[in-house]
Amino acid sequence: MSSEIVVAMLAVAVSRATPLIFGALSGVLCERSGVVNIGIEGMMLAGAFAGFIVGVYTQSLAWAILAAVAAGAALALLHAVLAIRFRVDQIISGTVINILAIGVTGFFNRQLFATGAPPGQSTFPAIALPVLSDIPFVGRVLFEHKPLTFLAIALVAVGHLALYRSVWGLRLRTVGEHPHAADASGIDVIRTRYQAVLLGGLLAGFGGAYFTLESVPHFEPLMTNGRGFIALAAMIFGKWTPLGALGAALLFGIAEALPVALQIQGINVPFQFVGLLPYVLTIVVLAGLIGRASPPSSVGVPFQR
Repeated sequence: MSSEIVVAMLAVAVSRATPLIFGALSGVLCERSGVVNIGIEGMMLAGAFAGFIVGVYTQSLAWAILAAVAAGAALALLHAVLAIRFRVDQIISGTVINILAIGVTGFFNRQLFATGAPPGQSTFPAIALPVLSDIPFVGRVLFEHKPLTFLAIALVAVGHLALYRSVWGLRLRTVGEHPHAADASGIDVIRTRYQAVLLGGLLAGFGGAYFTLESVPHFEPLMTNGRGFIALAAMIFGKWTPLGALGAALLFGIAEALPVALQIQGINVPFQFVGLLPYVLTIVVLAGLIGRASPPSSVGVPFQR
């Protein structure tokens, strides 16, 4: 495989990893605070639809991205209220979020766009960072992308610093590991968990925006196609850390980009088989076959004084 093909494949992998990075960061924040969030898939789907519909009718990518983030945060708030306030089983709460997002987006998509979406929707343009994009090999792979891809990578660094180099991050991790000890030391466990879940929803909304505002200028029901669950696998593979989640998301991105390289090489592999790779890798990761990872000790446990 030539170097040009490798560069092209890796560039596609970074792009395809973008929603996974957002989703994995969302999971890291939520579960580090002690709240399981399998509703990331639904939050991303809601963000994709909200971004699309607002972009269509306002012709403004700025308003569209805000709508996508708001949709993710709205479902995250619902999840937080159910899981934290009413102490509903967090797996069930996340499942409700996913089902709700599928139903609502599917219903409104049929009602509004039964005859096809109106024309005029646009996506974010690609940006080549000056100087950096001229670096051989690395430049095309890392520094020629659309805005949400750059934002996802930047937020990994921000998330790492916030979790491990700030008082807020220390409190968040304490709440996820030892909530009663945190409460005894004066940390507001409930408020900290609400903050983490809402921030996670914002990140999931950005991940959803990738599909309709950065990848393709249209919406299809279920277009997230399990990326929220793959993001959770990346979070686990990355051992609940931002940097680890980034590495795992890029690995999944390579699995998605591999068909591109194979096609360029003229290798005829059934697309159904190649398309299974990210999901097979997800099963392998969740089965614990690639290293063992231990979640925060109080994740999924409702807090009650």
